[in-house]
Amino acid sequence: MLLAVDVGNTNMVFGVYEGEQLLGSFRLKTDASRTGDEIGLLATQYFEKFGLDANGVEDVIISSVVPSVMFALTSAMVQYFNRKPLIIDNGVDPGLPYAVGGDERLGADRSVACVAALEKYGAPLVVLDFGTATTVDAVSKEGAYLGGCITAGVRISTEALFQNAALLPSVELAVPDKVLNCTAVGQIQAGAVLGYIGAMEYLIRRTKQEMGYPDGEIKVVATGGLSRMVADNTDLIDLVDENLILDGLRLIYRRYRMEKA
Repeated sequence: MLLAVDVGNTNMVFGVYEGEQLLGSFRLKTDASRTGDEIGLLATQYFEKFGLDANGVEDVIISSVVPSVMFALTSAMVQYFNRKPLIIDNGVDPGLPYAVGGDERLGADRSVACVAALEKYGAPLVVLDFGTATTVDAVSKEGAYLGGCITAGVRISTEALFQNAALLPSVELAVPDKVLNCTAVGQIQAGAVLGYIGAMEYLIRRTKQEMGYPDGEIKVVATGGLSRMVADNTDLIDLVDENLILDGLRLIYRRYRMEKA
């Protein structure tokens, strides 16, 4: 079995693969104060829940955007799974070519998502990741990275509003029936959630325009915790793939092992 781990700013997502089949996945909160023992014990408990043997893990591959948790996470993988993990951008190249100049490269999660979307859906494409931050990335017909943008996720925006406006309540992230509401909760949801969806539609249209391909050729693929909510309220997202980064880790691992064979 392969254990793939996607470490994001809010959650660490673990996926257990047997070949190409995802046997199960689970989430732990990303917490820099957690010890390796805490992570290892929680992870092995989930293995027991799935009826899987932690001793059957042959390899671990990790993509992370949170350096502060990596020592504890790596220690957990070594101590509880007896495997030294492979880490994207630290000995394992995701293999995404760049069509833009400069030395700056994407975060591990974004490059893995692009690699997975290319493999699964073809190019040209736009990859959206609705996480703590929202990212938009464009990939050319030739499979090379063209550029992208980053904006605050809708949850961060609503939390900032709640924390900095004394009389405004914290609200559930839900899509209201209309823009014109008569309660504070409804008005915040309309402005924050519908406004966010409208902003994403603008970024998708602008990205497609700058890519320069006929609109019908470009696939728009979304992943991340809020991808389904956004996709259900716009016609501009073609596919939602909640396991895109986990699948990308599996694909990169397979290629890495073939190259080392």
